[in-house]
Amino acid sequence: MSLVKITTIAMSVLFTVSCSPTDPPPPPKKTVFDPLTHQLDRARDVQKTIDDSAAKQRAAVDSQERGDNAP
Repeated sequence: MSLVKITTIAMSVLFTVSCSPTDPPPPPKKTVFDPLTHQLDRARDVQKTIDDSAAKQRAAVDSQERGDNAP
């Protein structure tokens, strides 16, 4: 019985290893939503730029209110 168990386990391991993919998956195909996601990415980048600018301006105003030197 143990020979049958060992053979079964060995065959299942070899089958699993031999069927595993070796090539990387292909890049995703373009979809209908690509222009929309591109616009969303651009909008997020613009929002980040605006937020950074607002933070710099807020820091400059706060430092002027305290009488500190300009940052």
